[in-house]
Amino acid sequence: MAVFATCSLNQWALDFSGNLERTLASFEIAKSKGAIYRLGPELEIPGYGCNDHFLEPDTVLHSWQVLSQLLTSDKTKDIIGDVGMPVVHYGIRYNCRVIFYNSQILLIRPKKYMANDGNYREMRWFTGWTRDKIVEDFCLPEIITSVTGQETCAFGDGVVRVQDFLMGTELCEELFTPASPHIDMSLSGVEVFTNGSASHHEFRKLEQRIDLICEATQKCGGLYLYANQQGCDGERVYYDGSCLIVLNGKILAQGSQFSLQDVEVITASVDLEHVRSYRAGLVSRSLQAATRKPYPEVKASIKIKKSMDLSPPIPLKLYSPSQEIQYGPACWLWDYLRRSKAGGFFLPLSGGVDSCATSLIVFSMCEMVYDNRNDPIVKKDLRQIVRNPDYEPKSPQDICNLIFHTCYMGTVNSSKETRQRAKDLAKQISSYHIDLNIDGIIDSFIGLLQLVTGKTPKFKVFGGTETENLALQNVQARSRMVVAYLFAQLLLWTRSREGSLLVLGSANVDETLRGYLTKYDCSSADLNPIGGISKVDLKEFILHFKNKPGFELLQSFVDAPPTAELEPLTETHTQTDEADMGMTYQELSVFGTLRKVAKLGPFMMFQRLLNDWKDVLNPFQVSDLTLDCKQSQAVLLLLQHQQTQNHCPATIVSHVAILAR
Repeated sequence: MAVFATCSLNQWALDFSGNLERTLASFEIAKSKGAIYRLGPELEIPGYGCNDHFLEPDTVLHSWQVLSQLLTSDKTKDIIGDVGMPVVHYGIRYNCRVIFYNSQILLIRPKKYMANDGNYREMRWFTGWTRDKIVEDFCLPEIITSVTGQETCAFGDGVVRVQDFLMGTELCEELFTPASPHIDMSLSGVEVFTNGSASHHEFRKLEQRIDLICEATQKCGGLYLYANQQGCDGERVYYDGSCLIVLNGKILAQGSQFSLQDVEVITASVDLEHVRSYRAGLVSRSLQAATRKPYPEVKASIKIKKSMDLSPPIPLKLYSPSQEIQYGPACWLWDYLRRSKAGGFFLPLSGGVDSCATSLIVFSMCEMVYDNRNDPIVKKDLRQIVRNPDYEPKSPQDICNLIFHTCYMGTVNSSKETRQRAKDLAKQISSYHIDLNIDGIIDSFIGLLQLVTGKTPKFKVFGGTETENLALQNVQARSRMVVAYLFAQLLLWTRSREGSLLVLGSANVDETLRGYLTKYDCSSADLNPIGGISKVDLKEFILHFKNKPGFELLQSFVDAPPTAELEPLTETHTQTDEADMGMTYQELSVFGTLRKVAKLGPFMMFQRLLNDWKDVLNPFQVSDLTLDCKQSQAVLLLLQHQQTQNHCPATIVSHVAILAR
């Protein structure tokens, strides 16, 4: 019987000193819990999101420097360490696990199968190890030799023997491949599988990961340790932690999926005899294992401290999609805010579903910060953001009033209903709210055109052309962007505070896929927390949030038809988003899924939808919608948004229409 530890770490790309500090903290916690082994996330030393910095020799050098400090630290003594870093072997750059014990490197295990789809581009920086069950000598750099006394160590597809059991590694993507390494390792006698990962948050993806791990150990028998990055390390994805320990298909320990903690360590006390007895009952497995070639072994001479209390199975913890929207983007925003050193956020609050959902996400962030206000790191970051070294928050609303700034930018085309909804929501969450009109700015632009050309454009409802109508809408939208950045830079100054604000956008994934946006309008911002979320899911999220006391007002946002309010409202004309786009948001969501997830082109989509929509649309209507979704213009501008769905525009290499330019 022994205690095993795994963790989730909020590592930051190229933050070598900070990453070292968090890594050492996880070792310290693991040792305090009696663990004999500690597993960390993928590429935890440099940070997973280094991208093309992985091509720089500096990144590899600094990773070795951090490893040398790990090897000599008292916090890593008497515990097997398993960390991730890039390693160059014979001129080839590998994504590796480095396994060490008491200042001796036992094995460097390179990743075999690279993640190279969707958001991942690992083959741009790394090469996969292709020599199965082959281990060769690796010449260690002088900075390591000087502290370990080793000139070489084992490098390749090997396993580690700890007394009477074997430990084997698979890395992130390898779990998702058809011929995952754990299958062959289990048949070769490996009883403990480890997986240092950097898996990002997508709706319902956690359930898939857990299913794969539970299935692996249920089918093969074994103990599976899973570590993951947690947080945003500077890109559009949020790594959702959820470190895991599973034994023979049963969950023994599970970490949090959404957390403001930089370091989270979970442990489990396990009797590996349970693995052996479980496998003994799998006769067909024994027949397959009898013919397997063994893996090269590296021995770890460790004394195992016996643990008498075994960890019992626990129930699986999963969030609903609405809860994932509530917590995932909130954590993503917090990481951006605290690391950018900005003083808060600025959001144009229109009174519609999208800006409402964005506001609720920011308020959820404030709730999470308040709940973690006694955490030393959270407290330090919050005080730095509000520029007050003694600040003690009284409530989530108190935090929200200091760091969240909302603004209703009305025009003659705006309705009193949207203005009131924006005001009511701002009051409920206590954002610092401004209500203003920008007609004077727009009139100045139109006046300039009149002065230069002698012509006055008209809206279509007043007899103007499509060109005039589009231009008059876009000048309103783009003026809002200019006003947003002006206020974001100076609003804290008007409140006698230092710093500036990050501008938030609120364009959903459906509108971006359709091209229903004005370039350089309020969809152009520093960050867009809902840029990877569909309108359908946003409405469900708002209805979920409506159940909180005091938020009954949210029903009015969901009930109101989505509208840009850029055209004049007359007795015969009311502008709505779905009428402008020529399709519903539900239909848009279907097109996005079929295009990216199902990998269907327009013709195959048409064939699929003929059957799926046969009860509501005739073939000509399906054809028109499909062709309308296939346009020749490409989206030219996508701001930084959190990737939450697997049909986000940033992952789609295709062409969509820009309806408003």
